[in-house]
Amino acid sequence: MSASATTSIARLTRATADREPPFAVVDLDAYRANAGDLARRALGKPLRVASKSVRCRALLRRALELPGFRGVLAFTLAEALWLAEEIEDVVVGYPTADRAALRRLAGDERLARRVTLMADSPDHLAFLRAAARPVPARPLRVCLELDVSLRLFGGRVHVGARRSPVHGPEAALALARAIAERPEFRLVGMMAYESQIAGVGDAPPGAPLRGLAVRAMQRRSAGDVAERRAAAVAAVRSVCDLEFVNGGGTGSVERTAAEPAVTEVAAGSGLYAPALFDGYRAFRPRPAAWFALPVVRRPAPGVVTVLGGGWIASGPPGRDRLPLPVFPAGLSYRGQEAAGEVQTPLLGAAADELRVGDRVWFRHAKAGELAEHVGSFALIEGDRIVADVPTYRGEGFAFL
Repeated sequence: MSASATTSIARLTRATADREPPFAVVDLDAYRANAGDLARRALGKPLRVASKSVRCRALLRRALELPGFRGVLAFTLAEALWLAEEIEDVVVGYPTADRAALRRLAGDERLARRVTLMADSPDHLAFLRAAARPVPARPLRVCLELDVSLRLFGGRVHVGARRSPVHGPEAALALARAIAERPEFRLVGMMAYESQIAGVGDAPPGAPLRGLAVRAMQRRSAGDVAERRAAAVAAVRSVCDLEFVNGGGTGSVERTAAEPAVTEVAAGSGLYAPALFDGYRAFRPRPAAWFALPVVRRPAPGVVTVLGGGWIASGPPGRDRLPLPVFPAGLSYRGQEAAGEVQTPLLGAAADELRVGDRVWFRHAKAGELAEHVGSFALIEGDRIVADVPTYRGEGFAFL
């Protein structure tokens, strides 16, 4: 563990000395430093905060108050409607099939001005029309999503997320025309998320050969994305003006921001700096989100058991999706058990220094998913708690 991480843990430990674990904290000094780094990397273009990676309204507000940040990229329509009660610019980053939420959106002039829906096919437009019954006098704002995954060997190999069926400028133009022909909709934006660049670390710890392969893939993909996105944006702008063109993510901020066709960049995970973001060469965020679990057993020499711990990250199953035990240094999982829902054995020489009631500090593999396991975050400045703020869960919401 680095000296800076050791110093951070020491501060967090002093600040939370009177807290009983399990609990989670956000280090505001690191949070603000990460926000400043994201803004610097965005090259002057605004950053839209990805709420999926934060899941705490108080921390979303803090990000939006900082220089360089504007608007939210939500993950469900129900969440977007909730956030739009106080935030003026919310784009739903994924298509919705929530009929009740669509009816509410279409029936509320204020929310209809603030929330933008995602669409990627005429079928989805038909669903939105049938579910929401919008009227031309109050059209629904729509963002078109372009798929920018990398396709090789005639499409037989697909690299990146399976997202929109709109893969090229011709398909984008056709969908833009389909939206423009329907007066109950207004096309205001375009989005393209290059997950194979933004969400894949190019320097995976302990895997240098894999890192070389990832970097080669990303170089090839970056050229393809920039060319295809520029052509698609030009095609869509021939149909209507666009308020925004959104792209990227924490792992590709500077690369995406450098594209002239892009007007804003999405980012969220970089604020908390979870463990999966340790494997990037271009930036080194400061871990800001942590959680502590109590030692409840000492089954054998070199083994301790903590309460809980099975806070597994989404994505392809693997050891990199497990929470990362950070302090004391040198602890690892038992292969037959890994991280369990109710108890987690941890192995290593450091285990012999721990006693029942001591703490083990962890980092989650992903960012916002930590908030699904706790009702609040203790916000820490220096070595003191300055506020306790509710997560989405703490406010009574589980949107997914």
